[in-house]
Amino acid sequence: MTTTRRFPTGLLVGLALVVVLTMLVAEFDTAISKAFAGRGVAQNPLEYPLVAVALGLVANALLRGTKTHAFVRPGIRTELFLKVGLVLMAAGLNITVIMKQGAGGLLQALILVTAVFLFTWWLATRFGLPPQLKAVMACAISICGVSAAIAAAGAVMAKKKEVTYVTALVIVTALPLMVLMPWMAHALGLSETVAGAWFGGNIDTTAAVVGAGTIYGETAQQVASVVKMAQNALIGVVAFLLATYFVVRIERKPDERPSAAVIWHRFPKFILGFLLVSVLASTGVLTGNTVTVLKALSKWAFAAAFICIGLELSIRELSAMGWRPTTVYLVSTVFNTALALGAASVIFGVLGL
Repeated sequence: MTTTRRFPTGLLVGLALVVVLTMLVAEFDTAISKAFAGRGVAQNPLEYPLVAVALGLVANALLRGTKTHAFVRPGIRTELFLKVGLVLMAAGLNITVIMKQGAGGLLQALILVTAVFLFTWWLATRFGLPPQLKAVMACAISICGVSAAIAAAGAVMAKKKEVTYVTALVIVTALPLMVLMPWMAHALGLSETVAGAWFGGNIDTTAAVVGAGTIYGETAQQVASVVKMAQNALIGVVAFLLATYFVVRIERKPDERPSAAVIWHRFPKFILGFLLVSVLASTGVLTGNTVTVLKALSKWAFAAAFICIGLELSIRELSAMGWRPTTVYLVSTVFNTALALGAASVIFGVLGL
């Protein structure tokens, strides 16, 4: 008796839909940028992740309204696109530059990542959030938003709805911070160096960090980028520590001795690709046009990922999470904002690193 394998029509149609929508995001992003440029605004305040999610939500509503969402769901590969984008993003993470220009950024990154992670974990524990959600949220706030959330999710085996929930919070908060923080920095009379360090240490997405720095000034943009790169460099370390902690403490059964093989199995392997690309960029193997192409491909992959987030977002599932995770996220973000301002003022202002 022979069996026939069904042709993955839904998978192909879903992937084609994501590709078409991603191309539309690029067109919208270009049109919006030109519209703002015509009004004298050099930096587009509506970042492409926001446009991508919005377009994905519109398509989501249409698909659910026409009862075709389940058909295309196999092609909605949020995690895949995010992982590819994260690996390619490492082409812009030059460790040599961080060590030469970002000693202060590295110091600030170590302080903020440690303090904000522990604070978020503690607060989430007080609010009774599950360990996996705590890990994803703590990484997103303390390191670099969506990328860190995906790395943490792989290390702790988080549920997809938990990752989607945190990702939605990252996107919703990043845009207002990108616009408000430069205004607040002006009101506080911060230098471009201190302001850039503040933006890089607090805003959760790299694109929004660059946007805020650009709004404030060229020096602020450079410092913000280096500080955020320093935090991005810690993704692999935190993912490994989380995988180890969950195997040894959270999920360990009585009288069980976790092995190195189990930890290795839990470790998100795409982090190795992230580290490899970063090393190749830092040692000069990847240079010039190659780095430019990889960074451009990373942006396309992230745009596709944000499209997928919009496509698979379920308001019913998110509302079922309740108010507690949102409260933890917002309070931790305020803590991160205050601590980042203090750290930036001391490290880049008083100490002048």
